[in-house]
Amino acid sequence: MITCIIRYRIAPFAREDFATYARNWGEAIPRCGADLVGYFAPHEGSLTTAYGIYHVEDLAAYEAYRARLAADPLGRENYEFARKAGFILEEDRLFLKEVSRVPASGRQP
Repeated sequence: MITCIIRYRIAPFAREDFATYARNWGEAIPRCGADLVGYFAPHEGSLTTAYGIYHVEDLAAYEAYRARLAADPLGRENYEFARKAGFILEEDRLFLKEVSRVPASGRQP
């Protein structure tokens, strides 16, 4: 299992647009095959940093999920909403694998 963490830099004072965007992904992402942890918007401190976090089985599953998301009607609509509204200034993805838990076999992977 890998975790995708998307870091967004959003326009200052664009929390409401980002919240709408996040709620749409809250519906589309699970439907398209990823295990959504959540989307997180600024609360205190930075007004411009937000995150989206979800799990996928592996990078092949990620690629299949992204194709389904791009074909999904709500997914397409959400991409277009973000493009037109212009509240996402930058985004980058980081793929991580959890290493803190010992498997049931007792051996490290």
